[in-house]
Amino acid sequence: MQNGNSEPRKHTISIQVENKFGVLSRVAGLFSARGYNIESLSVGETIDPTVSRMTIVVHGDEFVIEQVMKQLHKLVDVIKVSDLTDDNHVERELVLVRVNAEPQHRAEILRVGDIFRAKVIDVTPVSYTLEATGDEGKIEAMIELLKPMGIQELVRTGKVAIARGPKTRARKVVEASKRPRVSDDPRVVGFAD
Repeated sequence: MQNGNSEPRKHTISIQVENKFGVLSRVAGLFSARGYNIESLSVGETIDPTVSRMTIVVHGDEFVIEQVMKQLHKLVDVIKVSDLTDDNHVERELVLVRVNAEPQHRAEILRVGDIFRAKVIDVTPVSYTLEATGDEGKIEAMIELLKPMGIQELVRTGKVAIARGPKTRARKVVEASKRPRVSDDPRVVGFAD
């Protein structure tokens, strides 16, 4: 990591956790306790239904992110934490956009959708709803081109990300009962230490 004088920037953090209630709250609490806003958060089951993966995007400098990652490692239900920001990885977002479908704009909306490989998933007499996936830049560019037509509503998933290359090999997850529990360590007082 760089020195503590690094400029704050967006970090994409991937966290594998045990799929249990309360884990999301504890992870999010770690960031809010330090005054950092989570810009996006996606959570879903992995191939193993007892394990979930969180992808969190947060803005901060290297020192703060390093400290948060160390604290995440201390949480009992956390299996693995990775900062994918500087690693070779793939990231995507999903967006649903409902746009005014005025007769003079319908062809243009379909052209913009075609350019960004968006699908029209709903049509009404007054609106089109488009679905698109891509990186943040692609999503932002499509939204900018649709704004003049009149966006009625927009919803985004936030990023999901996965490392490329050898890190993506499937590994057997150690059963929770066989892993040492951090809470059993008398030196660990709380998850925010």
